[in-house]
Amino acid sequence: AALALLGGSVAALGLWKWLGKKRIQKKMEDARRTREEGMKKMAKAVQQFREQVPSVQRDAILSLPLLELTGRLQEGSLSPRTVLYTYLEKALEVTQQTNCLTHFIPECEEQLQEIERRKEKGLLYGIPVSIKDHIGHKGHLATCGLMQCLDTVMEEDSVLVKVLKKQGAIPFAMTNVPQSLFSYECSNPIFGQTLNPLDTKRSPGGSAGGEGALIAGGGSILGIGSDIGGSIRLPSSFCGLCGLKPTAERLRGVGWGLAHPSAHCGCLLLSHAVHCALGPMARDVDSLALCMKALLCQEMFQLDPSVPPIPFNEEIYSSSTPLRVGYYDTDGYFPLPPCMRRAVKETRSALQAAGHQLVPFSPPRIPYVMNELFMKTFFADGGRAFLDVFTGNIVDPGLKPQVNSCKMPRLVKKLLALLLKPLQFLLLLQLKDVAMISTCRSVQEMWDHHHQIQVYRSQFISQWQELQLDVMLCPVLGPAFTTGYPRKLLGAISSTMLYNVLNFPAGIVPVSTVTQEDEEELKLYKGCCDDPWDRTLKQAVSGAVGMPVAVQCVALPWQEELCLRFMKEVETLS
Repeated sequence: AALALLGGSVAALGLWKWLGKKRIQKKMEDARRTREEGMKKMAKAVQQFREQVPSVQRDAILSLPLLELTGRLQEGSLSPRTVLYTYLEKALEVTQQTNCLTHFIPECEEQLQEIERRKEKGLLYGIPVSIKDHIGHKGHLATCGLMQCLDTVMEEDSVLVKVLKKQGAIPFAMTNVPQSLFSYECSNPIFGQTLNPLDTKRSPGGSAGGEGALIAGGGSILGIGSDIGGSIRLPSSFCGLCGLKPTAERLRGVGWGLAHPSAHCGCLLLSHAVHCALGPMARDVDSLALCMKALLCQEMFQLDPSVPPIPFNEEIYSSSTPLRVGYYDTDGYFPLPPCMRRAVKETRSALQAAGHQLVPFSPPRIPYVMNELFMKTFFADGGRAFLDVFTGNIVDPGLKPQVNSCKMPRLVKKLLALLLKPLQFLLLLQLKDVAMISTCRSVQEMWDHHHQIQVYRSQFISQWQELQLDVMLCPVLGPAFTTGYPRKLLGAISSTMLYNVLNFPAGIVPVSTVTQEDEEELKLYKGCCDDPWDRTLKQAVSGAVGMPVAVQCVALPWQEELCLRFMKEVETLS
């Protein structure tokens, strides 16, 4: 009888698990079906528009820079309707090639009618804008690639979306992200893998990879992403775009977060120590500046009183005063491919020739920043909150190494860390198996950890001020990795992670492309010590001739206008 009871219990448990999996599968299928229906609806609307207005010069509209497009819309020589349907059509083409959209926003047609009735035209009047999946839009999911978020529809627009609409912009599409946002692979079990439109064998980066792919493919002229470790900057580097991560609080908005409360910890967006920043992505620096100018308005400051009421300073952005520029081409932690270091050296020479003063800089203690300050912030609890998000979820292959290592018993983690300590490449291994990072075992330890971050920021700023720097020129990870490699090289993103810990504004500007000479030099690349991770990086970026090569431009906190002004200078010189 006991055996029969046990057998029955095992069978019931098996049935319960099977039913749970079936429920998850159905939710995912429903989400994909909703996406397909939305795309069909948009394709039909585009077709109707084409029949009504057959003479639209599509390529001419798509080739206009944002500033010129806004000018044409403001003067009335182009209509918002024509521009919207032109970009909708192109976005449909790009997502078929790259799988970059989670869904279209059908309400864009209502927003179009609304702005056509207005007497006052905002700074982004008639501009179609794409937004990253988790930035809330009323009536839509914000999934982060997680199953539990498929039940919750956003009840209202996020502050950022409200301000975009107030300025006359038309949010028209939401773009794909990696599951939980803690990856730069841009893949999730619900909507699948996003590809790079410049080379579909390569990743667009992440976590704003869908934005990167859509804009680089020509399907959007302006996008909004978020960045907590490089999520705006890595896709900008991989896809040849300009992107800005502002000081986190400059664009923070109440209600911009996630559709499901349990996703907050898992998506690693809310931390008292390392903040997530919202920011723009576009084809050129002027577009980023216009977007910041539009967002930093009275509407933003009223809707979210936690945002400091500091309007965009046009005078600083337009200044031509020579700058004192700090520079480095390696952070001494994860050596980047030769082409990325070449980009810094060539940009440094161009800036010097243009009359700017260049000063060598050495970023202090990057291994400490990566292993102690950054990773410990997110895995202070040993990864429990991270694992909670995956309860009942299908885990994307790109996240399985992190999830599995978090599941290890604490004693096993300690033993592994002890055994591996003598090895030279431990630091990199720790970042591959994130659960081996030391945890905060008490509230006191957590406060001490936060204090250590503040001390590091102070020390970094002191070093900056001693050299009397205005801005910093430094490398960014690139060129675009072959698909499947980002999951193997979490530690490679030290170049971007640093400025999340510091909470400095940082932007990406493409300055070159990979040459055959770069490819030859890559064959000689040894990295740190020619270890498995160095060899993996070599494999990830090989065969990238013609792909974009970018640099990173940085300023002190709250100096977004100066950062953009420096980015513009770099863009002009390149």
